[in-house]
Amino acid sequence: MSDQKPSPLSIGDFATWEPVLRLLWAGSEVHHAGRPARVAGRIGRRSWSLNLRTRLPSPGRAAQVEDIREEVDAVKRVRGALADAGVDDVSFTAEIQPSGEAVLRLLGPSPAVEPGIGTPYPGALILVDGSLPEPWRRLPDPVAGAVPAPSADLKLLERRLREGLPDAVGATEEEITAAEARLGITLPAELKVLYRVTRARWEDYNDDHEAAGRESAAVGCELFDLDALYIADASSRHCRWEFAAMEAVDTPPDAAVQGLVGSPGWIAFGDTGGGDRLAVDLTPGPRGHIGQVIMLSHEESIGAALVADSLTDLVLGRPSTRSSSARGQRPPATAWVTTASLKNVQAAAHPGLEALSIGVWDSAPLSLAPFTGLPRLRTLTAYPGTLADPLEITELPGLEFLQLGPQEWRVLLDARAVPRSLSAAAIVVHGNQDPLPVVALANEILALWDRPRIVQTVLEGAVGPGPGAQPGADRRSGGTPQ
Repeated sequence: MSDQKPSPLSIGDFATWEPVLRLLWAGSEVHHAGRPARVAGRIGRRSWSLNLRTRLPSPGRAAQVEDIREEVDAVKRVRGALADAGVDDVSFTAEIQPSGEAVLRLLGPSPAVEPGIGTPYPGALILVDGSLPEPWRRLPDPVAGAVPAPSADLKLLERRLREGLPDAVGATEEEITAAEARLGITLPAELKVLYRVTRARWEDYNDDHEAAGRESAAVGCELFDLDALYIADASSRHCRWEFAAMEAVDTPPDAAVQGLVGSPGWIAFGDTGGGDRLAVDLTPGPRGHIGQVIMLSHEESIGAALVADSLTDLVLGRPSTRSSSARGQRPPATAWVTTASLKNVQAAAHPGLEALSIGVWDSAPLSLAPFTGLPRLRTLTAYPGTLADPLEITELPGLEFLQLGPQEWRVLLDARAVPRSLSAAAIVVHGNQDPLPVVALANEILALWDRPRIVQTVLEGAVGPGPGAQPGADRRSGGTPQ
């Protein structure tokens, strides 16, 4: 393994960004018309978003990295500088004159701002340090009288495992005790039986992939070793604020599994092979069993599906025939009002509503009056131009997350009516708007909570063969909140 050499350029050098700017400038229509061009984008250590046209491959050939080699090399230059600086993500905007003279503004990052998704605009603004959406704060409800399933049979479980894994190396009691100390929880009896038969360490397979496959077949999943066991609580399922705020915990009275994000009683012990995690559930729903096996989908941020009533059933290949949850006739706790779904706000308003999203709307702007006084409403997201009167938001006192367009935020800010109950906020931008006014608006909101602002670093230089200037000529000018 060779050591990676540090980038010779820093994130604050114009030359670091010049190849990216040159590509964006070359692809700008106004550049070809001989007018100043405004370009913007976002580059992170794991992804990037640039408004560049990708050349389509010839018919019958898949797209290759070589098709965008110039873009990849330009981005790699910036990402190396990000890694050296310990920065995950930076948005930028630049104005480039026909001569190639450019003013580049790096936007952020800020510890109080999540990166935008595929855009140079800010993501969610974290107004209260360390705050989490309500579903991520929810703990399991106690279920009186919950017991293991009748199918849980320690002797049968051990016998079947030893039959299927006669050469497996089991964990010692000391190893099991160490795992319990690390997790801060006592492992349930069935899980202890499983690990006493096999500790699932790769070194025990002697590089025999077939042996690992036999173990997966015998157990019913890709089993974690004891060191990889973890508690699948809410912190294990990260979700961006704007998405998490639209989730809601729902556990009907006849549910087998509580509709949580995570639980201190969910012990993740294996994988399906497709990224979904299996866990032993010690905090079941009202109709569930202690020790039932549940699956946490990698495509979802909340809830879990019942797989087997016990670990014994999982190993014996007896999936549960019970439903994970059942929904009654009560209205949902989240509502989406759009031209393509729920088409009026009155249909969404009820005392149990927690999260309301108003999306694309081609009729008259909507009033929020039907939602006044709803006791559990904590999230409102509204597409730009969909609200008849943004000041009606002041009649929704329990909001913890608010997402609006720039004009709606401007109304609230000018009236000094931004709800002080908020823990996070977001600005939704329609179309290709200049990021700078959006950043300025975000900083106004952050200032109300005295949170770290988005800092602009201004770099000046030349792009391409502009007369009188060499590409990459660097003239740095400050870095201040704007």
